[in-house]
Amino acid sequence: MTSRNLNRRQAFLASASFALLSLASPAIAQTDDADEDSHGTIEEIIVTGTAGGAELRKFDASFSITTTSNEEINRFTPKSTADLFKLVPGVWSESSGGVSGANIFVRGFAAAGDAPYVTVQVNGASIYPPPTLSFLENSTLFRIDETVLRMEALRGGPNPVLSNGQPGVTTNFILREGSEDTEGLAKFTTSDYDLRRFDGYVSGELAEDFYYMVGGYISSSPGIRDAQFNAEEGHQITINLTKDLELGSINVFHRNTDDSGTWYLPAALGVPGIDAEYTQVGTLNRQQQIRVGPNDEARNIDIGEGRGWKGSITGASVILDVTDDWQLTNRSSYTVGDADTLGLVPQSSPVQISELRANPAADPAAVIVGDIEGAVSGRAISDSEFIQQFGAWEVRKDLEAFVNDLSLERTWDRGTFTVGYYAANASSDDLWSLGNRRYQVIEPNGEVVTGIACNDPALDGCDAGDFDLDQVGDATINALYAATTFDVGDRVTIDLGVRVENYEAEMTADFGQDGTVDLAISADETETSWTAAGNFRVTDTFGAFLRLNQGKKMPTFNDYRDNSGAFSDGNSLIRDIEQIELGAKWVTDYVSLYATGFYTTEDPTIFVAMAGTTPGEISTTETFGIEVDGNWATEMGFNLNLNATLQNAEFDGGDDTGNTVPRMPDWQVRLTPSYEFDLGPEVEASVYGTLTLVDDRFSDSGNTVTLDGYEKLDLGILLRVNERLTFQLSGDNVTDEDALTEGDPRDPLLANGRFILPRSFKFAVGYEF
Repeated sequence: MTSRNLNRRQAFLASASFALLSLASPAIAQTDDADEDSHGTIEEIIVTGTAGGAELRKFDASFSITTTSNEEINRFTPKSTADLFKLVPGVWSESSGGVSGANIFVRGFAAAGDAPYVTVQVNGASIYPPPTLSFLENSTLFRIDETVLRMEALRGGPNPVLSNGQPGVTTNFILREGSEDTEGLAKFTTSDYDLRRFDGYVSGELAEDFYYMVGGYISSSPGIRDAQFNAEEGHQITINLTKDLELGSINVFHRNTDDSGTWYLPAALGVPGIDAEYTQVGTLNRQQQIRVGPNDEARNIDIGEGRGWKGSITGASVILDVTDDWQLTNRSSYTVGDADTLGLVPQSSPVQISELRANPAADPAAVIVGDIEGAVSGRAISDSEFIQQFGAWEVRKDLEAFVNDLSLERTWDRGTFTVGYYAANASSDDLWSLGNRRYQVIEPNGEVVTGIACNDPALDGCDAGDFDLDQVGDATINALYAATTFDVGDRVTIDLGVRVENYEAEMTADFGQDGTVDLAISADETETSWTAAGNFRVTDTFGAFLRLNQGKKMPTFNDYRDNSGAFSDGNSLIRDIEQIELGAKWVTDYVSLYATGFYTTEDPTIFVAMAGTTPGEISTTETFGIEVDGNWATEMGFNLNLNATLQNAEFDGGDDTGNTVPRMPDWQVRLTPSYEFDLGPEVEASVYGTLTLVDDRFSDSGNTVTLDGYEKLDLGILLRVNERLTFQLSGDNVTDEDALTEGDPRDPLLANGRFILPRSFKFAVGYEF
């Protein structure tokens, strides 16, 4: 470790200790004799981040974790799974791309996109072990509906040791289970963008100690950015069965999903009429012809398919008390299906036709050879309008994964000891066709134009840079882990864990889809991760923890493909992650406040913007900051939630030394007040809102393009009649803030950017029984 890094760590620990203790100092005034049962929020139970998924009070956890209930999810009304992650401190979620395919970043870790540091679990089992592949991240494979009871999101902490060894964020979705009482919900939702959605579930008892829950949704809309047709369509059904045994329980669930929507991409900036409501996809251009392979075989595709997931996740868990002191836990999941991506990708800057006529060099590829008209409508395109290259991209991904996590826990008076074996297989069979460029007029639901030479259907698009790929990859993971917690006295608990993982990958790639294997990769790598923590119960309402961990990010198929030269030369593509966390916790009847200071380093890694580009060396990233997750409730019905992250994430070494890690703000704050009151003897009301404040960000690692910060306001009202009938009106981005989540990820110098989602309103009526 360099002296500079050591000094920064010492400075971080000193400043974070002072800041956290100052922030939580009111708790120290609480007496040690406080009645623990009087503090309702202190009893909140979590199951994520514990060996075998054992239950633990959130207040006793020596790690940073956020819990989100079904009620909180419904009030937030997320547009996608990734949208929900905005409620997690330390996470920056760009959910402006539609129902699938978000970019999600964590605590300063360098990433070009997707979500390499985010894992999704269902009932404690990972659904797909690689958190990210090209055109895929875990949130794409999961849809939120009323069958979800709550979400738990663990950052850092013991993550490198447990489950799939994710050093970043693990989000665990806990499904509803049945009980002796039959209950359920039926809910219809509509919106100002013609959403039609029905949600429902029912649960109860099938036989003695045997319970069921079944539910799902059906949904259809043109999309919040109107595609002129029902571009967002989906349905899902989930069955969850639980059997209580004399010495434990068995749970089995099956979740079948078919859901997709328009892939929203960066829009042309500076073009009149192009704003957050714009999407290029429409009825005049959804049908495209692409050319694939060495013989330019023509194939017709429907861009309206967008991005989505058509597949299933099946899971099972068995928990058995082998003896009074030993417990056996086994959790498994099987995921299979298709995660395809089709869209119109901007691949140049916009150019005005009048400018092009006056100066052909404004876009040398746009050679005018005739009247510029709409290829379908025949409409004359005026010289004041703009045109731009759009590529018709098609990515087909056939996925399969099986995960099994077996653990055995020994409990004694002052602690536990757990040993486990994690085994997983994952495969991805890919067919890509990227490029297929044509000039289109830039307008909502635009179309291809005539009069541009390379738009001639007989030609292979407007460039020779099409990228066709046929790739098959398989990975096998075997890991042994051990973890222990033990009490030192009455107020100190020590938490230790270690993991040894073997990762094997086989991948072949045919560049050009010509039937020739151009690249074959065989990897076999073994790494060790560890974690150590101390949890300190200062009083019955105030606690603190200190944790250190070292984790690994193992390479994925696309890491090997895009960096095959470096790998062949003997360079490791494994990323080493070191984290120090210092947390403070204060929980009373009316206040819960969790603050975690963090210092993270990421060892040198190869950083690739997209497939086919030249890899760039980036040295260590260093990040230090603080996360705050707090809530204040009063007896008068007023409630205030605070979610904030402040961080300084920089590159250390290489061409980008001193630059800020791209895409993530140095600070973001979410304030969510709510007020509950009675409108009558049988009507309860709640009004709520969220103010989101976001700092400036950089679009690229060179920090050449700045994305301005913004403020976003959401509002809602919920009425509950006779404790069963509910009416909810929610408004998202009610001030219609026009802000960007990213620039052009393929070329930061192009005049394109992706807007946050525009103003929208939803209305829902539900009946609980």
